[in-house]
Amino acid sequence: MKKKLVALCLSLPVIPLIFFLPIESLTYRELSPPECRLKKWELPISFEISDTQQTSPLPLLSLQRPLFPCCEADKSCLDEQIWGENAKSPDKKGLLMAVDRSLQYLQTKSAATAYQGYKVPGITHQRVIKSLRRFRQVLLTSKSAAELNAAIAKEFVFYQSIGKDTKGTVLFTAYYEPLYSASRTPTAEYRYPIYGLPPDLKSWVKPHPTRLELEGTDGLEGKKGKLRGLELFWFRDRLEPYIIQIQGSARLQLPDGKQTTVGYAGNTAYGYKSIGRELANDGKLPLEGMTMPKILDYFQKYPQELNVYISRDPSFVFFQENHGAPATGSISVPLVAERSIATDKSLMPPGALALIRANFPFIETNGKIERRIVSRYVLDQDTGGAIKGAGRVDYFLGTGQQAGDRAGVTVSNGQLYYLLLKQ
Repeated sequence: MKKKLVALCLSLPVIPLIFFLPIESLTYRELSPPECRLKKWELPISFEISDTQQTSPLPLLSLQRPLFPCCEADKSCLDEQIWGENAKSPDKKGLLMAVDRSLQYLQTKSAATAYQGYKVPGITHQRVIKSLRRFRQVLLTSKSAAELNAAIAKEFVFYQSIGKDTKGTVLFTAYYEPLYSASRTPTAEYRYPIYGLPPDLKSWVKPHPTRLELEGTDGLEGKKGKLRGLELFWFRDRLEPYIIQIQGSARLQLPDGKQTTVGYAGNTAYGYKSIGRELANDGKLPLEGMTMPKILDYFQKYPQELNVYISRDPSFVFFQENHGAPATGSISVPLVAERSIATDKSLMPPGALALIRANFPFIETNGKIERRIVSRYVLDQDTGGAIKGAGRVDYFLGTGQQAGDRAGVTVSNGQLYYLLLKQ
């Protein structure tokens, strides 16, 4: 669903653009003793993947040791946002809401079906449900982040993602729900459309038409071909519909003062091609340090270049109007800002409780963005077209410009753990 162009489409969801920001390494605070730094967060040597397992290793491995052996002096181990941190209000209610929505999903037939063939030993449909119910109880009774961690360490087992390197290293990006002005009818001001799902998409001959073939170089030729009559809303700027395709959803402000929302409905059979990388390949912007603000600044200076670079991405996303409903994940529940993640659902347990730890950007009271290593309890409620493998997570940051500003500079290595009640 997945960043002002640093990532993904909500229910495709999530096509991370990764505009190839420099990846923040997970450095450790000076107050952490040496034995509690990097090695604490890597998978134990005893779990190293053998050559015979390389073709299809299990994505998650059960840890037979407590995860928080050295956290007394290291606040990055704690989810203090539950009680309020980084100049933000406490969000215990948001976390409880995310838990309840996962429990709602887990009562469905689709959830039972999804877990029937799940390959990681010990992770079952009923165990995930019991784990969420117990976590909810512990969350309600805990009075601090440290108290919560202590209860979790006592009652839960951690299943760590093997990551992209079989050592537990996971690449985190972020996505959000943009807020744009839009019109239900085309005008001289609102000219660039997004489109509904073609009713005959399944019968389209492959290879599907490319973006260039569907909407033309300028993004205005869709009415002449297969997209004719499928227009949903029109926008002022060529870049806005494209960003919505990347994010997979949007909240729209209409001329009459009302708001509505759109969400992912389908896509053509092409992978996403990053326009950020294309700019770097052409020598227009350096790959090192590329961010969304720099990309937007470039296109503001050279607006004619938009048609050149957007057209290079062959993929195309279709939408449906959701009439004000919030951004929804692939398990069909509304996402919760900073409490929902997207992963590869062919590998990871849908709806399950997880703990993530990575370097994320935060907007300070002075407006500046600062990075901090933090831990967050989250629910796995979404997926994405570009979120593939055990080493990828897309973190949902919410709606609007501030969420977009943060998502656009979120690229960091970290770790992912799933929490299951001890048996």
